[in-house]
Amino acid sequence: MFGSVPDRGHDSSGISVPVLIPCTFLWRNGGRSVALCGTFTRWSGSIPMSPVEGRDDVFQVVCNLTPGNHQYKFCVDGVWRHDESQPFITGDYGLVNTILIREPDMIPSTYSHQPPDMDMDYDVVMPPEAVPRISVTDLEVSRHRISLFLSTHNAYELLPESGKIIALDVNLPVKQAFHILYEQGISVAPLWDFCKGQFVGVLSALDFILILKELGSHGSNLTEEELETHTIAAWKEGGKLHLTRTMDGNGASFSRRHLVHAGPNDCLKDVALKILQNKVATVPIIHFSSQDGSVPQLLHLASLSGILKCIYRYFRHSSSSLPILQQPICSIPCGTWVPKIGDSKPFAMLRPNASLSAALALLVQAGVSSIPIVDDNGSLLDIYSRSDITALAKDKVYAQIRLDEMSILEALRLGQDANSPHGVFNGQRCQMCLRSDPLHEVMKRLANPGVRRLIIVEAGSNRVEGIISLSDVFKFLLGYPEFVGHHFT
Repeated sequence: MFGSVPDRGHDSSGISVPVLIPCTFLWRNGGRSVALCGTFTRWSGSIPMSPVEGRDDVFQVVCNLTPGNHQYKFCVDGVWRHDESQPFITGDYGLVNTILIREPDMIPSTYSHQPPDMDMDYDVVMPPEAVPRISVTDLEVSRHRISLFLSTHNAYELLPESGKIIALDVNLPVKQAFHILYEQGISVAPLWDFCKGQFVGVLSALDFILILKELGSHGSNLTEEELETHTIAAWKEGGKLHLTRTMDGNGASFSRRHLVHAGPNDCLKDVALKILQNKVATVPIIHFSSQDGSVPQLLHLASLSGILKCIYRYFRHSSSSLPILQQPICSIPCGTWVPKIGDSKPFAMLRPNASLSAALALLVQAGVSSIPIVDDNGSLLDIYSRSDITALAKDKVYAQIRLDEMSILEALRLGQDANSPHGVFNGQRCQMCLRSDPLHEVMKRLANPGVRRLIIVEAGSNRVEGIISLSDVFKFLLGYPEFVGHHFT
């Protein structure tokens, strides 16, 4: 990574000494053993590359290069390969990648766009001010093409060939409902009212969080004994209404929302906008067999992840038609970043010894769905999400603890396998990316089932630099109002 621009050195005779510019090379396409070779090694030797911590598919190495044009290739498991996502040419050693390192005194203090004569290699990590910015025209063209795709494809395309959807009766006791969420490994379920013959809402992990806060508060209207018989309908009508009013600092009245749903023929853009506008994780896809809506059929729970998978699958072989997909995420207004010194924007992080009560309060009050857990150096250790709260349903743990006495680390252990190591970095739970990762790589990883956000970390140290979520990406791609600075939802 470029540091400050080095001064041109001189030896004792006053002769100018070539300046060396440190550059980070990244190989993102997996492998067990990766090495770098190029003109700067005279093609006679290779430089071993090290895996990036928490990413078994990304390797990196820092090389000091002299200004000028350089060619390079990667040796992956004994096979010479070039990176097709980076500039490449046909050279004496076949297809090779290229990079142009500029003279230090030619590097301006601020970049507003990519210099026309510079071959920019995004996998060579540049300082933030040196990252090229996308033009307004390219941004508008990309957004138009994505919007057109989403408007001409419907929710029916999200339906899997097979699968199951779990719905809960509103007359189930709250305790039993959350045991079901935990046992089934889900964090949200539609609610069915047999009396009305329709779906009336959704039970989510946030409901369980609010219930636990109600149980832990003084003067609670809900006791642990009542949780055994308290139905979902009673909670939705009474407990949640009371608690929401209590937490509303402005004293505004609580307005009960109707079930947000979509039909199989609704376009994907409308489904995505419903999720964003209503700040929900999923939207039930419901088909009505009769015109009066008396026979609803629950087909699917649509999420931004499924829609993003459709976008990625459609454009992955024609990514050049979407210029924004090639941009590194640090160059676009997307995601939430750790504020710089003097910046007043908050960024939610907690230490592992913070209380579970503090974590739940932050989840609710900050309106976020997950919080990075970091050490004293700000390096990522784990992440606590709303869905982790269902682990407290195991063995009725919620009835045996005090939220202000249990640490986040202890709470996370409840949901871990008994044989899993404690106190170590959880790479499977913490999906990460680098600030230099292009948007298409971030989209590819977010399109995986169960992944709702990526923690942006510094290569090597795992120091948290920000978070980019599904909603962040969609707000950026659609030009959705106020997409800058929001995360986790």
